[in-house]
Amino acid sequence: QVQLMESGGGSVQSGGSLRLSCVASVYDYDSRCMGWFRQVPGKEREGVAVTDSNGPTTYSDAVKGRFTISQDVATKTVYLQMNNLKPEDTAMYYCAADPSPMTCTTVHSRGFNMELFGYWGQGTQVTVSS
Repeated sequence: QVQLMESGGGSVQSGGSLRLSCVASVYDYDSRCMGWFRQVPGKEREGVAVTDSNGPTTYSDAVKGRFTISQDVATKTVYLQMNNLKPEDTAMYYCAADPSPMTCTTVHSRGFNMELFGYWGQGTQVTVSS
């Protein structure tokens, strides 16, 4: 059983920063691949960033250069540092994780796919005003 708990969402002005955190409570195995997706009402959930347990990362074009994902394997925590936030970043942000050693490899090579991730958090709202 894996439970993901997100925190750090909130409301900021355009150009501001937020740092999201997600802690994984793992009871039977490790989550080797962790990442972030986001969704706005009426739209499909889209990938934001993922990180492998050994370092490789993948970012969406929309956030590349502004967001940074990092993972503390020892504490099973993934972070999303969001800088220079824009109104279009407003969304519900979901933490995702998967224990398969192939999940992140697949994302890195073929792109984001939420179906690859077996565990999800409840989401944390990020609102950016202009």
